[in-house]
Amino acid sequence: MSLSITQTPALVSLAQSPIIFTVAESTPVYTSSSFQYVGELYYWTGSLTNSSSAADYTITKFPNTVNVGIFDLNRIINSTLTPLAIANTSSVQYFAVDFYFQYLSSSIFVTGSHTRSQTFKALDGYGIFQEPIGQNITSASVYWPLMTDGPATQSAFIDNTGNAGVYTGTAGGTIQPTKITYTSNLGTADYAVSTNTSSSGQIAQYPIGPAQSGFPLSTSGLTYYTTQAYSGSTALGQPILYNIDCIQKYPNVRVKYKNRFGQFDYFNFYMVSKQSFETERKSYQPQLGTWESSTLSYQNYDTGNQAYIVDSKQGISVNTFWIPESYNDILKQLLVSDEIYWVYNESTGAVRPLTIVTQNILFKTGVVDKLIQYQFDFQFGQPYKLIL
Repeated sequence: MSLSITQTPALVSLAQSPIIFTVAESTPVYTSSSFQYVGELYYWTGSLTNSSSAADYTITKFPNTVNVGIFDLNRIINSTLTPLAIANTSSVQYFAVDFYFQYLSSSIFVTGSHTRSQTFKALDGYGIFQEPIGQNITSASVYWPLMTDGPATQSAFIDNTGNAGVYTGTAGGTIQPTKITYTSNLGTADYAVSTNTSSSGQIAQYPIGPAQSGFPLSTSGLTYYTTQAYSGSTALGQPILYNIDCIQKYPNVRVKYKNRFGQFDYFNFYMVSKQSFETERKSYQPQLGTWESSTLSYQNYDTGNQAYIVDSKQGISVNTFWIPESYNDILKQLLVSDEIYWVYNESTGAVRPLTIVTQNILFKTGVVDKLIQYQFDFQFGQPYKLIL
């Protein structure tokens, strides 16, 4: 009897998409109708060797028509990545699976030998269609280990703040970055990043806003800068260019949103923006008069329509500047993001949580539409009243 693991996920997987193990038994014991493949799942945070001695989940699968067992663990693993990205910038889960088979023989379960997988990692994020199942995460973005899909050219204001994520852990034998190199019209500078085997040390933050603490370049006279990951003198992935924008007719609404790698991208909405305020009230009709007194009377402030709940919704509608067509795919990640914030005070980093109200967008192209501009509607995640 020989149980083998014939398909595994990538060393680093995005937890919202399939995390597949396939196992097969070479001997024909699976002819028993009670035969099952069993996987004991272990997951943990902290150090690489911090696995518990007891399994967190036990999963069973009957053989499919070609006698293998296919296990998809993404729903379990994804359910463990509960902290918000704004609170945990290195949301990583280690996991491994111990596989064996069992079948019933004369009312006694016969169990095969155990085969344990290597240790894998899961990040808070998702793949997209046309990417193969089990794809090495290093192939997911041309900017990797920068955890973003770009685009290659973006705009920034000199007073913008913000950090982005760079993956510094191991990912299928690739080189780990040691620094982010900034190239600008004023010269170059480096920002050191480091890693460790702890789950909290797999993703480092680096500044992408010129006003962000730690930004390594002088901002006086800065007109553009690029960011690119390096390991020593070896460039890793493609650079991202930020052009300093001086045109700002309206107040800027800077939005940060969790992208498909579980890290934050930023967008400046600096055309017309409008805030809205909507109230919702529930009322009842109280009984008027002093019915428990010796005589019946009423007060001149008595009302026959008393509000007992008055709630509110706040929202903001924003517009992009003229943007290149390359933003179309990036804005899809904003539309499906489950964590969005308005950075309403960049000097302090204060944010307000948002949910996106816009559900449909007709994407424009440079060939057909020439100029590309979009409107997005958001609802505040907090009402006006501080009621918990």
